[in-house]
Amino acid sequence: MMKYPIGIQSFEKIRINDFVYVDKTALVYDLVNTSAVCFLSRPRRFGKSLLVSTLENYFLGKKELFRGLAIEKLEKNWYVHPVFKMDFNGVVYKEKGQLTETILFYIGEWEKIYGKTPVNAPIGKRFESLLKQAFEQTGRRAVVLIDEYDKPILDVLDTPLEDVNRDTLKAFYSTFKSADDFLQFVLLTGVTKFSQVSVFSGFNQPRDISMNPDFNTLCGITQEELEHHFAEPIAALAQKYKCSLQEMEKRLKLQYDGYHFSDRLTGIYNPFSLLNAFINNRIDDYWYKTGTPTYLQVLLQHNHEQLNELTGRYYAPEMFVDYKADVEKPLPMIYQSGYLTIKDYDPESGEFLLDFPNNEVRKGFLTMIASGYLKTKEMEVSNWISDAIKLLKQGETRAFRDSLTAFLSSISYDSHGSVKSEEAAEKHFQYTFYLILRLLGENNCRLLNEQTQAKGRVDCILEFKNYIYIFEFKLDGSASEALKQIEERQYARPYLTDSRTIIRIGVNFSSETMTVEEWEEMR
Repeated sequence: MMKYPIGIQSFEKIRINDFVYVDKTALVYDLVNTSAVCFLSRPRRFGKSLLVSTLENYFLGKKELFRGLAIEKLEKNWYVHPVFKMDFNGVVYKEKGQLTETILFYIGEWEKIYGKTPVNAPIGKRFESLLKQAFEQTGRRAVVLIDEYDKPILDVLDTPLEDVNRDTLKAFYSTFKSADDFLQFVLLTGVTKFSQVSVFSGFNQPRDISMNPDFNTLCGITQEELEHHFAEPIAALAQKYKCSLQEMEKRLKLQYDGYHFSDRLTGIYNPFSLLNAFINNRIDDYWYKTGTPTYLQVLLQHNHEQLNELTGRYYAPEMFVDYKADVEKPLPMIYQSGYLTIKDYDPESGEFLLDFPNNEVRKGFLTMIASGYLKTKEMEVSNWISDAIKLLKQGETRAFRDSLTAFLSSISYDSHGSVKSEEAAEKHFQYTFYLILRLLGENNCRLLNEQTQAKGRVDCILEFKNYIYIFEFKLDGSASEALKQIEERQYARPYLTDSRTIIRIGVNFSSETMTVEEWEEMR
């Protein structure tokens, strides 16, 4: 029976208790032998804390824990270094002084090992004294490992305390420059990379390995690792879902794969979702259900760009790599949080295509955006989508019409904001239906949105196993006019030889009631 390390971030515990461990130690060896000060950005629950724990045990010289792993043959010395590990998780930094208290707690613990430091000295200087004392006492340079370095800033994003916490961290991290003679290796991990004018400006710039091709598989699970380590649980899932191994592998890939962290485009699976699927023997949205980070919700509340203008586009790296604390431009945070990822690279322009990594993230993120935009609960959106899909699968168009009308009528008028002009009403209508249609298209059907054909552009086509729906929408027009457009422009022509039932639907919406006004269909 395989043991899956769900929620276990201790390398030592995983190894001693024989949990499954995907061997990343060859990359760890390469990292520590080619770098001095490094920074790694990865989404939450992607294995950053386990990486920090692995490095901690390596630098503490615990050779026995690495028996049978790649690094056992690579490392010859196994020197024991003083290790200073900080984890900013577990504390909420929304009160003034909380960050300083946390740092002082760590300093107090280290002083028990390496001796007291001047109490009246700045925090950074006290830390520098500790590093020097550790070096003098052990004869080995110190190792500093800081997990979730950015949490104290993310907790107070867009509040007056943001600058206070940033300055505190900046002063503390500046130690790495003045204490360089006493340092062997430094790693900072986090979700975001703040721009160089903020947190990192007080010391020599760390080597950012977040998009380095040599280390793009340092966290997460590759296709090769999946097939090597997890053949047994994949077979169990295939048996449960009554499909072939190949079909199950394809399903897992669509649901959890799709992350890329460099121009090498090596596919990476979300380890948290994948391991949860194996231990539960069920495919579900595990990563997304752990919750949307508060800092991302804050950013999206300020965002005036529509989602359909952000996804599926090429960007220069500077557009999404560094977060510059601009709440009106959320792209870097959305990317670094794992809701968008690299999907392609154009070497000629040096630009990257960003889009959703997989079905789990796409569905969850769209549900979150829709509920926020429409001022309704995520569960209400999710439940309506689920019911709507069942109706469309069965060809129950009248019931779907009634359901859509009721859902739109239930949306609070607060969500319509300042929809007063004709142009604003049309834009609100278009974006509302963009979100709804995208969500419908994430549930075992094929969505063709704004599909260009020879004689025009179809508003929406939804393809199911037994039905093909061709929608044309009008705002303050008429349903018959919409249906007539489908016929005159022959939107159904590409499907005339298709065995599925084709249903043409013309819908008219009212800008006054913001719901379905007229509905006409033809089969």
